[in-house]
Amino acid sequence: MRRPFVAALRMVLVATLLLGLVYPLTITGLAQLSMPGPADGSLVRADGRVVGSALLGQAFDGAGWFHGRPDAFDPTASGAGNLGPTNPALGAAIAGRLEDAGRAGADPVPVDALTSSGSGLDPHISPASARLQAPTVARARGLPVDDVLALVEAHIEGPDLGFLGSERVNVLALNLALQDLASRT
Repeated sequence: MRRPFVAALRMVLVATLLLGLVYPLTITGLAQLSMPGPADGSLVRADGRVVGSALLGQAFDGAGWFHGRPDAFDPTASGAGNLGPTNPALGAAIAGRLEDAGRAGADPVPVDALTSSGSGLDPHISPASARLQAPTVARARGLPVDDVLALVEAHIEGPDLGFLGSERVNVLALNLALQDLASRT
């Protein structure tokens, strides 16, 4: 009885060492050598300091910034809101967002301005959603709307590989460019 137990314990220790330590360290080392930017989390730097990740959405407060999808932007609690289409809370949330967009003069309102992303961490919005926010951002910063719209157009990313997904705008990159534009004027 003791001999099979010792053999099983050794196997667990060897597997734990190989799969829990050696393999992850090897893969991490190879990733650091072959693609250090993505391996570090696609960190975005401004003025020599890390300001976010190109892969994770983050919250921006105030009318002077572009805002991502209506999510909590809490990376420790990622996940969808789990509100189904028949849940009254989802309908109320969308109605409130639609009313806010209506005050911004939007018709039609882009769907990503009303709904959260599946992960809750989406760093992108549609070009239509960015264009919807541009007049508010321009007014809050005292910038010409055309300049802010030109900034939006310059930050539109095409579909991956030219055909996967749709056009999108990275909110962090757009806000960094907006901050740069505002500091120059």
